[in-house]
Amino acid sequence: MLHTMPSSPGHLSRRLLVSTLFLAGLGIGGGALSAQPGKARAAGVQPPDMEAFNNSNDSPLLRSGSQGAAVARAQILLDRAWFSCGEIDGRFAANMQRMVKAYQASHDLKVTGTVTAETWKSLRTDGAPLLTTYAVTEKDVAGPFEKTPVAMDERARLKALVYESVEEALAEKFHTSMGYLKQLNGGGRIEAGKNLVVPNVVASATPVRAASIQIDKSERVLYVLDIDQRPVAGFPISIGNEKNDPLPLGMMAIKNEVKNPGFTYNPTLLKNAPKDAQKADIAPGPNNPVGSIWLGLTKPHWGIHGTPNPSNVGHSETNGCIHMTNWDTERLATLAKAGFKVNVKA
Repeated sequence: MLHTMPSSPGHLSRRLLVSTLFLAGLGIGGGALSAQPGKARAAGVQPPDMEAFNNSNDSPLLRSGSQGAAVARAQILLDRAWFSCGEIDGRFAANMQRMVKAYQASHDLKVTGTVTAETWKSLRTDGAPLLTTYAVTEKDVAGPFEKTPVAMDERARLKALVYESVEEALAEKFHTSMGYLKQLNGGGRIEAGKNLVVPNVVASATPVRAASIQIDKSERVLYVLDIDQRPVAGFPISIGNEKNDPLPLGMMAIKNEVKNPGFTYNPTLLKNAPKDAQKADIAPGPNNPVGSIWLGLTKPHWGIHGTPNPSNVGHSETNGCIHMTNWDTERLATLAKAGFKVNVKA
């Protein structure tokens, strides 16, 4: 089993009610996608015109604070170009600004952190539709699904840390927030046979010259570099703060890869663990504290791994380790293998 630095227990389930998980100033909503259609429309949730969304050629200047369909289009294009914004949600926030800068630097564009006409032109070399439809299958809705307990000892009793709902599973499948998936479809229940409108996140060809990893602590970005030290991919990350086992500067390397990892909660490795906390083995699954992939580092107990809380990535701080969304960690694992150098910069 793995000994890592997970987030505090309250940060490990984004599906529970805000009132029970409002920790360190971070509210994590648990709104269900299965709201009745009438209620969704009453709240002003209107699905987009998919044809108009896909055929739009407008190139508005997008900057921090921008919202709407143009932002979502840019997020999907960045995601497909291997410069992930984390959750696709139609909001231009810190993660998107970081990835726009990284993409611009990688493609010899003026680095502004805004989506300029020049950036739109570069992104649009990918001609695939930005939204597509997905037919929900019987397997999708069959689960199993189960609520993730907050307490580690309760999690240790579960045979697997599975998704809590079909809405959560499909949101992760299509790299989006549950709220934006709901918006794309105007609310309503997700049932077998239903055609959902979803981001078309089939990535472009895998970068073939990936050679090393660079982590920028101040920007909270993990870059995959080629042999010339140019970024070929970028992902938002969460890292430890300076009080709780901060990420050390300097060179490390990837030691191993574990798919669908288990997790050992070891309170002796955590500076802020409850005094009465007991060691506990947590079963694998996407809602496991280390998500669906573990890339172990040569620094003992440390790794790059997934998280059950994609909405926290790039914003929250961990008790060590490098957190990414499950889907981004899985993509990183196709590029970075054992022996890859990991250089951490301030």
